[in-house]
Amino acid sequence: MVDYRSLPQGQILCIDMKSFYASCTAVMLGLDPLNCYLVIAGNHERKGSVVLAASPKVKKEFGIKTGSRLFEVPNDPRIRIEEPKMATYLRVSTEITRVFNRYVPKEDIHTYSVDESFLKVDSVLHLWGDAITIAEKIKDDIEREFQLPSAIGIGPNMLMAKLCLDLEAKGKGIAEWTYDDVQTKLWNVSPLREMWGIGRQVEKTLNSMGIFSVGQLARYDLKKLEKKFGIMGNQLYFHAWGVDLSEIGAPIMEGQISFGKGQILLRDYKEEHEIKNVILEMCEEVTRRARAHRKTARTISFGVSYSKDELGGGFYRSKTIERPTNITMDVYHVCLELFQQFYEGKTVRKITMSLSNIEDDHELQLSLFDLDEWRRKKLGYTMDGIRKRFGSAALLRAVSYTEAGTARHRAKLVGGHKM
Repeated sequence: MVDYRSLPQGQILCIDMKSFYASCTAVMLGLDPLNCYLVIAGNHERKGSVVLAASPKVKKEFGIKTGSRLFEVPNDPRIRIEEPKMATYLRVSTEITRVFNRYVPKEDIHTYSVDESFLKVDSVLHLWGDAITIAEKIKDDIEREFQLPSAIGIGPNMLMAKLCLDLEAKGKGIAEWTYDDVQTKLWNVSPLREMWGIGRQVEKTLNSMGIFSVGQLARYDLKKLEKKFGIMGNQLYFHAWGVDLSEIGAPIMEGQISFGKGQILLRDYKEEHEIKNVILEMCEEVTRRARAHRKTARTISFGVSYSKDELGGGFYRSKTIERPTNITMDVYHVCLELFQQFYEGKTVRKITMSLSNIEDDHELQLSLFDLDEWRRKKLGYTMDGIRKRFGSAALLRAVSYTEAGTARHRAKLVGGHKM
């Protein structure tokens, strides 16, 4: 049992903009976001294009959602397919954050993603009323000023607010959970992947341990979970009890921090040298993100997905190295090693990679076997500085100017899509 009396008793709002991309586009087209039939997809000419957003009507009536493919969208005259306007979405997201700032100071706002934010309202209850009242005011302001629908979950911590949003508020508009709701509302959740923070792979592992609901997870032996999952096992256990000690802005799931990128290629890649060119470009981008946060990584994961002409398939493998790195060529050589070991010579359509097992990049331990490491690290940061000042396309590797390169094309996009 958990003694909730000793835990934070905050008032946290988790605000989600419903079908944000689709809703923004609907408003721009003069449509009702909740009652129109709208799909946002990047490239209409490719039937395999990913659906970035779908309006609530399309989700409910046709089962089309984010991540679906364009060929899955039924040929219904009511459905309108539009390209994304990423720059516009980002501007609207910024303006919505200004609405939040009317009610709480900036330090009490955590932008979780372009369409989801956390607000800590403890310090302003005497100004605006209780958390439900504040949520209603914010929801009304957004709807009045932007004509956009939203949902708000309220909880005593970030985790509970997020769970309340996903499991109840998205259906009701506004909902509030307290610690008293853990056993009656959270423990009934099944399948486990419906709980935030549990993906299919973790769910599969938990199922193999005889755990199929959040309640079963909460009553499972903590030591066995920690032995199986490490620190994440501890967090899974206490999250099942609604316990979250993280502050606003901190990651709710420690140990899940990583830097990754997945790229669906514009065409099928058959030649190995072309595939390697794209791998190098992606290594450059992923390591640049790590350097921007002054982080290094010990574990490098890499995978490819084969074309549908090859009947799909692929691989995804990881390797942990002795010395953590954020140097592009170090990561590239590990990815090449995994590529050479597991690649089956088939046509490639998607490449994925990530850096995990993250450490701070505050110091460098020199190696007698690699005296130039510090120069390569410094070169990476110098190149990043040039790109930050003059744009991401200001300094590119030669492979980006080959027919296989994708960096020049992607530099013209926002969030991987047209502005």
